[in-house]
Amino acid sequence: MISTSNVTLRIGKKALFEDVNIKFTEGNCYGLIGANGAGKSTFLKILSGQLDTTNGNVSITPGQRLSVLEQDHFKYDEYPVMDTVIMGNERLYQIMKEKDAIYAKEDFTDEDGIRASELEGEFAEMDGWEAESNASMLLNGLGVDTDFHYSQMKDLNGNEKVKVLLAKALFGNPDILLLDEPTNHLDLDAIAWLEEFLINFENTVIVVSHDRYFLNKVCTHTADIDYGKIQLYAGNYDFWYESSQLLIKQMKEANKKKEEKIRELQEFISRFSANASKSKQATSRKRALEKIELDEIKPSSRKYPYIDFRPDREIGNEVLSVEGISKTINSEKVLDNISFILGHDDKVAFVGGNELAKTTLFQILTGELEPDEGSYKWGVTTSQAYFPKDSTAEFDNDYTIVDWLTGYSAIKDVTYVRGFLGRMLFAGDDGVKKVKVLSGGEKVRCLLSKMMISGANCLILDEPTNHLDMEAITALNNGLIKFPGVALFACHDHQFVQTTANRIMEILPNGTLVDKITTYDEYLASDEMARKRTVYTKQNEEDDN
Repeated sequence: MISTSNVTLRIGKKALFEDVNIKFTEGNCYGLIGANGAGKSTFLKILSGQLDTTNGNVSITPGQRLSVLEQDHFKYDEYPVMDTVIMGNERLYQIMKEKDAIYAKEDFTDEDGIRASELEGEFAEMDGWEAESNASMLLNGLGVDTDFHYSQMKDLNGNEKVKVLLAKALFGNPDILLLDEPTNHLDLDAIAWLEEFLINFENTVIVVSHDRYFLNKVCTHTADIDYGKIQLYAGNYDFWYESSQLLIKQMKEANKKKEEKIRELQEFISRFSANASKSKQATSRKRALEKIELDEIKPSSRKYPYIDFRPDREIGNEVLSVEGISKTINSEKVLDNISFILGHDDKVAFVGGNELAKTTLFQILTGELEPDEGSYKWGVTTSQAYFPKDSTAEFDNDYTIVDWLTGYSAIKDVTYVRGFLGRMLFAGDDGVKKVKVLSGGEKVRCLLSKMMISGANCLILDEPTNHLDMEAITALNNGLIKFPGVALFACHDHQFVQTTANRIMEILPNGTLVDKITTYDEYLASDEMARKRTVYTKQNEEDDN
């Protein structure tokens, strides 16, 4: 168990947390939710001991081991992948290194033999002989190819490093597991594997995630951060939302009844306070009035942007024709003879683990890259807006937010442009902030403003939910559902994909395309996908053997 007692954290004069008392118990998975800036990641750092509190303390059951998903993707570049994962159990890794050092000695003494024997005993008790196979199982489950298990961390790409660090956090059955955005940069197959792992995990989990479907799948409880307090609810994210809304509704109804009672008492007092025969009753009602207290209903710190993509022109029947597109990058054929035709009602989700292939296809369709073979043609009635996965170059300038967005607007009126920024929660002086100093979430909201102001009828979005909070993801989700044009997108948010897409395309590891007109859940349940997953599992088992 891990608990807090009167935990307070002040940053300057602002109290981020105030007298937080909460217990996280064994066998439960807690989803830690709250608006951007509410302090979710900060609270995890307090629990893990990485950040000191102003007041109060954190207690962990003696003897229990706490494991944290680390965020520094370069910290272990000089270590092998296998060693990095096993470091998740620090004591076990120390034993392994000490054993290796003793056995490597040329002048092996009796004392060395005694020490080696002690270490071997502790090593066996900690299932040390299964360490590498257990680490491989985690890596395979998260989609790290067996060929990389003994590579150096520096030889892996960013997404693979994320998966290794997640495997490190999961390794060795920790008693308390703290996960900050574990689904970021994971493909949908890896997320599905992680869901099953956490559902079957018997110890304590505290997880921060903006993936609503993921929280609904794995969480038994929800811890809601709002205005420096943490309120605990039994149930997953949807249950929290329904419960919190019901609680607010009940408080409003109770206040309404109290207000009616207050008016009745006030009317009686004003009418009869000067009446001698009624004075006792008036006095009694004054006392009753003084005892009535309205429930304090604080407005939530959560803010929902307003996302509404309105095309300037209705789209025709001819939207996009792709014929035989192939592309090789760094000697790897990421696209192999890709062909498809889009209709005017299509909203296509590109899914699967081939991240580079999806981004490459989007870059080709937007004219940023040329295919090695094949061609594509947009219909004459179409106009495109693109949300890139990497927007670094977009914001590498000295423009203010207003000037930056005005550059993409056909109407140069500042009031008009500020209207789009206001929808995305940029108010007042926010408009004069320099774009190069914006946070990740602010840059995403700027890009969505740019897409809205473009009036395009074809939207291409490459991982748009990264860096967004739950409220912004919900707004974007609803905005795409209502969008009357065509959308092509890649996204790791299961609920986002399921509720938006009517067509699923998966680019397989060999660069070929599977194209189905179906929902995402139906696609996952299809016989073809079941067969593919069976083959993948058998290949992993063969690799392990």
